[in-house]
Amino acid sequence: MAAQKPSIPRGTRDFGPEQMEKRNFLLDTIKATFRKFGFQQLETPTMENLSVLMGKYGDEGDQLLFKVLNSGDYLKSSKEDDFHQGSKHMLKKVSEKGLRYDLTVPFARYVVMNRGTLTFPFKRFQIQPVWRADRPQKGRYREFYQCDADVVGTDSLICEAEIVSMMNEVLDNLKVSDFTIKINNRKILTGIAEAVGQEGKEAELCVAIDKLDKIGLEKVQEELMQQRGFSQESVAALQPIFEVSGSNAEKLSVLKEILKGSEVGLKGVEELEEVLKYVDLFGLANPRVELDVTLARGLSYYTGAIFEVKVNNVQIGSISGGGRYDNLTGVFGMEGMSGVGFSFGVDRIYDVMEELELWPVGTTQSTAVMFVNFDEQSQNYCLPLLQRLRNEGVSAEIYPQSVKMKKQMTYANNKAIPFVVLAGSNEIEAQKYTLKNMESGEQSVISADELIAKVKGL
Repeated sequence: MAAQKPSIPRGTRDFGPEQMEKRNFLLDTIKATFRKFGFQQLETPTMENLSVLMGKYGDEGDQLLFKVLNSGDYLKSSKEDDFHQGSKHMLKKVSEKGLRYDLTVPFARYVVMNRGTLTFPFKRFQIQPVWRADRPQKGRYREFYQCDADVVGTDSLICEAEIVSMMNEVLDNLKVSDFTIKINNRKILTGIAEAVGQEGKEAELCVAIDKLDKIGLEKVQEELMQQRGFSQESVAALQPIFEVSGSNAEKLSVLKEILKGSEVGLKGVEELEEVLKYVDLFGLANPRVELDVTLARGLSYYTGAIFEVKVNNVQIGSISGGGRYDNLTGVFGMEGMSGVGFSFGVDRIYDVMEELELWPVGTTQSTAVMFVNFDEQSQNYCLPLLQRLRNEGVSAEIYPQSVKMKKQMTYANNKAIPFVVLAGSNEIEAQKYTLKNMESGEQSVISADELIAKVKGL
C-alpha cells in the first residue's frame, strides 16, 4: 500500500521557526502595548458550550461555527422523525459544544461566571486562536489568532479614545504607517434605518452594508430590496448616506441634518463627537481616524461606537475591528454591564508586514553564536564558555557532533548565525578562542571575556 500523503485542512497553516520568530515579535509588540494601557491577560477554553455561542453573531455567524460532535454513540437517542425535522433540530442531538468563533463572547461568559471576584472596570487582553467555517481565501483563514483588548464595567467614552490610541501605538511600533482607523456608531445606523422609513431594521441594514467593500453599492442595494425587505423608496432614500464626504466635522454636520428626526441617531452623533474630542486631547501626532458612515460591522452585539482598521495600498481586508456592546453580558443574566473592545487579526497583520517587508533585521535570527565541534577535547573546552554566554543572555549553541567543518559551517550559514567560535589545539593551549564574523569573514583570537563583550555588542 502506498504511503499516505500528509496534508492539513484548507484554511489552516503550519508556522515554521522563521515564521514563529516573526509572529513572536508581532505578539510581543502587541502585548507590551496592552500592558502599558493597564490590561491583564486572560485565556479561555478552545471549546465553549453551543448554548454560549449560538445567537450571538447573527444568523450568518451561527452558520460559520465549527460544531464538535458529542463523544460516544451520539445518534443512539435519535429517531427517524428527528432526521426529517432538519439539521437545526438534529444539531441538538449530536452536538453540545463548538470551537470559539471569537474571544468576545467567551470573555462575556467569563465575566458573568467570575463577577464576584473581578475588580471593575475590568481591563483584559486575550491572544488565542479562533475558528470559523468560512471559505478560505487570501487573508481569510479558518483558524487564525485574535488579539483582543476589552474594558467592561464602564460606559466612559474615554475607553473608545484609548482604543484609537492603542491601535496607533501598536501599528507605529510595527512600522506600519499608511493605515486608516474607520469609526462609526451603531446608533447612527439605527437612526438611518428610522430616517428612511425602516425602523427596527437596523440589523438587516448593517449585515448588507457591511459587504459594501466586497460586493459594491449596486449589489448591496439589490440585497436590501430582495433579501432584507427594504422598499425601493427606502433604498433610494439611503443614497445621500453613501455620498457623505469631507472632514470628520463636516460629516458629523451632514449627519445631524439627515438624522434630525431621530433621537437615537443624534445620540450616536453626540457620542462620536465626544470620542473624537478625547482623541484630540491625547495629542496624537496623526490619529488617522476617519468617520465612515457606511461602516457597519456585521456582528449583532454592537450597540455604540464601532471601529475597523485598514492598511492602505495592500490587498488585504481589515486588520482590526471592534466596538461597544452594552447588552452582551445580559444574555448570560448580568444586566447593565457595558463594555468596549477591539481585536487585532494577527495573521492579517503578519501578511501585511510580509507584503510591505517591514520585519526588522534580526527578527528571524535564533542563535547568535555557534561553537564548532572539532573533537572531544575541543568540545570539553568550549562547553563552560557556551554556558557563560547563555548566562549572559546570549543565544548560543554547539554543533552536537564532531563532523566535517564544511557541514558545521553550512549549518551556521543556513541558520544565519552571525558568529562562529573555533577552538583547536592552538587556542586551547593559549587559553583563547577564535571568533569568526560570518558576514565579513573577519577572525580574531581573543579571551573568553573579550569574546563575551564582543558578541553582547550585537
